[in-house]
Amino acid sequence: MDNTFQVDLRGVVDLLSRHLYSSPRVYVRELLQNATDAITARRAAEPGAPAAVTVTVTDPGGDARGGGLVRVSDTGIGLTEDEVHVLLATIGRSSKRDELGFSRHEFLGQFGIGLLSGFLVADEITVETRSARGGPTVRWTGTSDGRYRVEPAATERAEPGTTVTLRARPDAAEWVTWRTVTELARLYGALLPFEVTVNGRGVTLDGPPWLAGHASPAARRSALLAYGEEQFGFVPLDVVDLAVPEAGLTGVACILPAPANPAARGGHRVYLKRMLLSDSADGLLPDWAFFARCVVDATELRPTAGREALYDDDLLAHTRDELGRQLRDWLVRVAGTEPERLRAFLALHHLGVKALALHDDDLLRLVDQQLEFETSAGPMTLAAFRAVHPQGRYTADVDEFRQLAAVSAAQGVGLVNAGYVHDAEILAALPRIDPGARLDRLDPGELATRLGPADPDAELRARPFLAAAARALDPLGCQVVLRDFDPAALPALYLTSRAARHHAELRDARDAGDELWADVLGALERSVAADRPSLVLNHRNPLVRRVTGLPDLSLAATAVEALYGMALLHGHHPLRPADTAALNRSFLGLLDWAVQGGHGRD
Repeated sequence: MDNTFQVDLRGVVDLLSRHLYSSPRVYVRELLQNATDAITARRAAEPGAPAAVTVTVTDPGGDARGGGLVRVSDTGIGLTEDEVHVLLATIGRSSKRDELGFSRHEFLGQFGIGLLSGFLVADEITVETRSARGGPTVRWTGTSDGRYRVEPAATERAEPGTTVTLRARPDAAEWVTWRTVTELARLYGALLPFEVTVNGRGVTLDGPPWLAGHASPAARRSALLAYGEEQFGFVPLDVVDLAVPEAGLTGVACILPAPANPAARGGHRVYLKRMLLSDSADGLLPDWAFFARCVVDATELRPTAGREALYDDDLLAHTRDELGRQLRDWLVRVAGTEPERLRAFLALHHLGVKALALHDDDLLRLVDQQLEFETSAGPMTLAAFRAVHPQGRYTADVDEFRQLAAVSAAQGVGLVNAGYVHDAEILAALPRIDPGARLDRLDPGELATRLGPADPDAELRARPFLAAAARALDPLGCQVVLRDFDPAALPALYLTSRAARHHAELRDARDAGDELWADVLGALERSVAADRPSLVLNHRNPLVRRVTGLPDLSLAATAVEALYGMALLHGHHPLRPADTAALNRSFLGLLDWAVQGGHGRD
């Protein structure tokens, strides 16, 4: 014998409140959706039928039962007694719902499921309805324990339509105050195409603001900027019109007037068929467009089961790509017509533009010609930098740039700081738009060959010092070189080529590994040509000249260790244990020398 499932309504309501809906506040949205669908159904048969939703709220107060009352009345198609039994007393009867015409494309939701949301705040719901197809007014009363009854209403409605009444439980009284219901009705129903009032006060607008007529483009822009501020709490840098016909989507994107975190997903305000779906939806724009917040209305995009987010299907993916293209076209248009606005935008949102430029030649040209990069000659665009330094170089490390920028500029080598997000990839992509637009990465070891040699006589006098310095730094894997270069204020420079860096990494890995890996890495290390880092001492610096002339070679070696440690710190190079030991040793040695010298002079 076949058995039928028994539905525990309390369990269903608990499922809705804990897993389907994010908050009890959605009951207002669901009741508005039911009213909207009823009006849509009636107007399909009677185009001139009245269209209005009236919400009446009685705040909690002296009532002994503790909760407030909410009544939502519409001028929609209403229900017959048979339809009441089918739509309000069953869950999931989609075939019968289709037969009655309540699952059409233009409807927002399903009447029975929407009504269940009322049990999030109430234990009893009453529906009084009169069908436009004829018949008496019917009263349906349902309780959260799964019982319901249907009976003739005590009074006959003068016009077709439906009134839903619910009384809040004491623990949900906050959701049925006049202020809360008004705010929620305005939040969800502001764009509905008919009047919605709460206790006589209208909460709807005259349609989507981006579709409204204005006296001039300037007036329209001002109105949309004000609307963006109202929706998001900031005055947009600009507003961009959006439209995706396949999704039935129209709307605007508001450009943020302040830098945004690329990792933070932007929340967009999304309406479906004029009813708010979410005021913090994500996935509507490509990841690179984190500088925009959108307000859109769509007819074809699908909501998730809880109707609080968009279902990520092929249509949403197409919509996301199309909206990204429209933002990209806006950027190109602004670049050609409003350079001041473009510069203001790039100063705030260059990360998003660079991310897009990696895959778009027009945006890559924009970045090349309009976006300023940090260079050894000061901030300038890449195009301007190449014009001044056709053989320029770049470094992909911010610390390396800060260490080498002044030295590089003094030697006539232009240097670009490509150590920030996407910068190195942008430089590598430049030949896509200009085959001659090539910047090579600077090898710090190469810079040593561009530094001027010290005076031969000075180098000859410094030979004993250089020998002592070489013995001091040899255990640290570093050679000492004496050069004469600008800026004179810089006493020492630690330079290591990429080959030397690789060699050092192999050595460190060998020292840290077990015996087997030490043998393997040792073989690899021997196969790599030895290329030691250099401590370049600047003979133009007064301190270095005094150090190279010290008669006490042990003191000179200690001073060189100090200069070595200072150069490592200045260049933000990692300190190995041996480097730290040398730095400590030199500090204590120089301190001891200073103390002894002080006593000797007393």
